[in-house]
Order: sequence, then C-alpha cells, then structure tokens
Amino acid sequence: LTHRQSMSDTLLCLKLNSEKLYHLGIGKAINKSTLSRANESRDWRIYQDYALKLIDQAKKMYEGQNQLEVNLKGRVFALDSTTVDLCLEVFLWAPFRSTKAAVKIHTLLDLKTSIPEFIFISAGNVHDVKAMDLIPVQKGSYYIMDKAYVDFKRLYIIKQEKAYFVVRAKENLQFRRIKSRAPDKEIGILCDQDILLTGINSSNRYPEPLRRIKFYDAEFERTFVFLTNNFKIKAQTVTQLYKHRWGIELFFKWIKQNLKVQSFWGFSENAVKTQIWIAISVYVLVLIARKKLKLTNSPYEIIQYISLAPFEKRALHNVFLNIENQDIKELKYIQLKII
Repeated sequence: LTHRQSMSDTLLCLKLNSEKLYHLGIGKAINKSTLSRANESRDWRIYQDYALKLIDQAKKMYEGQNQLEVNLKGRVFALDSTTVDLCLEVFLWAPFRSTKAAVKIHTLLDLKTSIPEFIFISAGNVHDVKAMDLIPVQKGSYYIMDKAYVDFKRLYIIKQEKAYFVVRAKENLQFRRIKSRAPDKEIGILCDQDILLTGINSSNRYPEPLRRIKFYDAEFERTFVFLTNNFKIKAQTVTQLYKHRWGIELFFKWIKQNLKVQSFWGFSENAVKTQIWIAISVYVLVLIARKKLKLTNSPYEIIQYISLAPFEKRALHNVFLNIENQDIKELKYIQLKII
C-alpha cells in the first residue's frame, strides 16, 4: 500500500512510525529476520484462503451489479493470464523459457463487478488452456477468451454445461458454412454464419455447429473473427462482450502497478505466492470498503488515498470526506479499443 521498495525499506517505515503501530496490533518492534522467516515458512495457503473468503464476501455485496454496456441475464466472465518474469538463477522452481523463469496468474474475472471468481498461480511454462480444466463452469454464464484458449475439446465442455463462450478464432480455422444471417456493415458486422468444423481433430472434439462472426473495427482498422455457441444474441452483442474482455487486462495492470507484484521480496515459491495472494486480498478489501462506505471514488483513487495515510488513527470513511471524485480514466475500460 505504501509503495516500499524492499523489506529493509518497509522496516524503516515501521520504525519511523513505531508510536502508531499499537492500534494496528503490532505490539513490539519487528526485525528483518522475523519478516524473512515468515516470508519463507508461513504457508501461502493461509493468504489464499483469506483472499477467497474476502472474494465470497465481496460477491455478495456486489450481487446484481452490472457495469457493462450489455445487459445479459447470465454472469459474464473473462479468462486470461498474466506473466511476471523472474530470474531463472534464483527462481528455479518456476521455469518458463530456457533463459528465464516466470509465474503466471491465471484469473477468471467477473466483468460485471470486477471481482475475481477464480485464481490459479503456476510456473510460467504452464499453458493457458490448462486453467480451463480448473475453472467453475456455471450454467447460463458467458466466458470470454482470446486465441490462447481455442481448444475445441474444452470449449465443448462449456457448451455441454449449458454455458456460453466467445473466443477469437485462429487464422487456420477449417470449417464449412451451413447458414448465413444478414450482415450489418454499418456497425462492422461483415458476416454472421453458422458453421461446422471440418478439421480432423477439431470436428471430433466439437461435433456440433458454431457461430462465426467477422467484425471490422473501423476506428482501429482491424478485422476480428469470433466463435460462439450462442445463436440467439445479436452479433453486435458478441463484439461488445469481447471488447469488455479488456477489463481483465486492466485488473492485471492494476494489481501489478499498485500492489507490488512486479518484484518479489523472497525467492521461494512460498514467498512469491504469499505476496500475490496478499495483493489480491488488498484489491478485494478496497472493493469491499468502497461498497460499505458508499464511495464513488474509483479503486485506483481509494488505494492512492490510503497509501498516503496508512497510520492515521481515524475511521476510514473520514479519509474520504471533502475529497472530490477525480474520475480517473484508467479504469474506464468500457471506452477502450477492442483489440
């Protein structure tokens, strides 16, 4: 929260504010070895379980909220991952490429509320589609994904669970058109087709019809092809759903930039996962505080204000009295381009 750059930096901050620590439950001085031992040996699953409890609490508080342009009955999720590069020489447990290490944070984000539904932390060499085997598939919900998740066996499982997906098609897609709907080139819909896959493997893994929509984004002069198993919603709605997928990119950006997940204070798997789950806990706590205190400030603004006054002995809501909403544009992903 306070953007300290190291464990030593943190200890200095605590030392300078030693007379203010008692009300935080810190009754005695802390040394570096104590924090280092905790970082290495205190099980990261403690922080995972705490984050998941907070997520459950936040989901109840934000139930029924919809910050999307589209109004669909089911929940709308984006599935994606972000990679945090590490040094292979000291993070041997997290292989990625021959010369570097990394961790991946696989996330299923509820786009209506910006609350994570599922998070899985892996070594960098774990392929994105592996997360599809772990996510909870809910009937009637929508799962928005990019090309990395085009795995027709796994997509067919989503269909069998009576849920929907929207995914960008790969360029080498083999298919046969069985039906066409009228295009609407004024809004960029170049074609709207029902298709059957004709590839040897893909046709066996997904034997039923799919919907293929080709869309031209005039603003950025790019063409996109989407696949979905929903044949009822408008083609424009499909393109809007994919545009909202960028909410998860901003979630990753927010976590990395504001909650110290670009550098780590320990080399072990336990230390790295501890730091990531604490960051996620702080993100969800900000959302909970925002709802409880009925704040209109963005999560970005809230965390900036808290970072300036972490040791203040006053109620949190008083920190935001007489502070105008700055309307930070960073989180307004609805206005972002579709790419």
